[in-house]
Amino acid sequence: MNLEKIKEPEFIKQLNIDELNDLAKDIRQFLIENVSKTGGHFSSNLGIVELTMALHYVFQSPIDKFLFDVGHQSYVHKILTGRAQDFCTLRQFGGMSGFQKRKESIHDQWEAGHSSTAISAGIGMAIARDLNHDNGEIICIVGDGAIMSGESFEALNYLGSIQSKVIVILNDNDMSISRNVGGLSNFLSDMRISTQYNNAKNNYVTFLNKSKFGKKVYKITKNMKDHIKKNVLDDNIFSQFGLDYIGPVNGHDFRELINAFSLAHDMKHSVVVHVHTTKGKGYELAENDKSGLYHGVPPFDYKKGIKQSHKDCTWSDIISSHIEERMGVDEDIVVITPAMISGSSLNQIFEHYPHRSFDVGITEEHAMTFAAGLSCAHKKPYITIYSSFIQRAYDQINHDIARMNLPCLIGIDRSGLVGSDGETHHGVFDISFLSAIPHLIIMTPKDALEAKKMINTAFIHFNAPYILRFPKGNVENQECSLDETIEIGTWEKVIFQPFHSLTVITYDQKVDQVFHLIQEYHLPVNLINARFIKPLDKDMLNELYTTHQHIIVYETDILTGSLGSQIAHYYSRLHMNMSIDYLGIDDHYTPQGNIEKLLEIEMVSLDHLLNLIKEKLDEKRES
Repeated sequence: MNLEKIKEPEFIKQLNIDELNDLAKDIRQFLIENVSKTGGHFSSNLGIVELTMALHYVFQSPIDKFLFDVGHQSYVHKILTGRAQDFCTLRQFGGMSGFQKRKESIHDQWEAGHSSTAISAGIGMAIARDLNHDNGEIICIVGDGAIMSGESFEALNYLGSIQSKVIVILNDNDMSISRNVGGLSNFLSDMRISTQYNNAKNNYVTFLNKSKFGKKVYKITKNMKDHIKKNVLDDNIFSQFGLDYIGPVNGHDFRELINAFSLAHDMKHSVVVHVHTTKGKGYELAENDKSGLYHGVPPFDYKKGIKQSHKDCTWSDIISSHIEERMGVDEDIVVITPAMISGSSLNQIFEHYPHRSFDVGITEEHAMTFAAGLSCAHKKPYITIYSSFIQRAYDQINHDIARMNLPCLIGIDRSGLVGSDGETHHGVFDISFLSAIPHLIIMTPKDALEAKKMINTAFIHFNAPYILRFPKGNVENQECSLDETIEIGTWEKVIFQPFHSLTVITYDQKVDQVFHLIQEYHLPVNLINARFIKPLDKDMLNELYTTHQHIIVYETDILTGSLGSQIAHYYSRLHMNMSIDYLGIDDHYTPQGNIEKLLEIEMVSLDHLLNLIKEKLDEKRES
């Protein structure tokens, strides 16, 4: 089938099982060929092909509403709702989103980039439907990693107490990005075994029914089986919430899927349908991937597979390797991650220090308070979370860590603009919302050496909650001993001549970028590395005032609550009349696209900085 000719999903209801299987093969090959060209979420979409097709076979979108939790596994849904021709623009600026997007299609009823929101949102839609006396099912497709988080459990608990019906499809592939952990994961593993049990049972019934004696044996054993089922299999975690449970269902068998979804459709109350799928189905390298390499992929040659390069060091590599080095000399250091072992380059730490390394699953809130408890007991926790996910633990940072001034080191990975994942993943808010919290020390290094010194500073002093924010991407490795530190709250004069009247203040990798810009254009400009966002270097700010500097604060994060706003507030409180210009992201969400394009449209590129510098220098000359 030419998938680009699909306009609406209704056609799928006319297909027989053989035709559905043929279409599934076409869709898988389409995904492999297209996502390998553009990059995107790979394994999760290959694993959900038959499940998504069966949903559209049984239900009627958009009357029936599909809520894909996280949303990155909605590629098949996009194909079936008429967007195959847009896959060449996937995750590009102005192109098709890698997540459900309400403005893209009436078939996209919910959008998210973080896990565990779908059931709560689905309950809201279901109650609104019932209040309005409308029709239509609410179907929440939730992964086994996402359903283990606190918000999903809160929603399930409430769902079991109301009459409004929601269908929860549990897409269980035994993976989130890397392998799942925890008691619920063990429960799902036990339930998967019952799939094998059901297959064996069918063969057993057929065999015994061939004779009179066999039928008697079957009757006796059936009574035993019903007793076991009533007291064991039916007493699962979802029944404790007051929800019906169907499954496990083979997620790649259309007959089983259609039967299970039809049964769920006909029920009058909420139900969980447990579907067992294989992540990466149809692409052997992805099926066998246990590290998350094929979860989200860059463009690659699908005929050869992804070739991992070990030459370049990422910021995550640098940070984790230095943490591991410190763990070798300090037995109190422990490491925590919410399901991001591979993403945060913690594989070696978990291998070498398994008893001091903890993957708590997709539970940022628990991870942070867990770290607080460890700190209370005089351990030295390092917890690393992506910037776009750290906001999920804001209350815990504020209430459980900072309020008690509990020492720890919190690594904020993927800070700043991250590119093609778009609005839900840009790490541009953490400075703004964390700067308001007392006791926090917020550090942002310009290079690998400074990052290592900051880690040393945190663990040697270990007298406060430290934040270390670092971007996505590669960085040159630099050697650093374990005793090199930085004085807390001090900025660095990268270039400083008092007779220069213009000073650029910036931080992170932008420091070196601006340094090279100044050198290339021979600009009479000072450059300050504001490596501590909090506390501010007040001595430096006072010196800039006394030397009559005009300041440009150059940031690629959100302006509200930014470093620039804190500097302005400092001068304002002291009634210091300073001339300051600000470059940063205005009060809106930045779309998807490559970093260079985003810097350009947000008017925070180096070219924009250069133009502003030249403009201010011209004004100085004219005055």
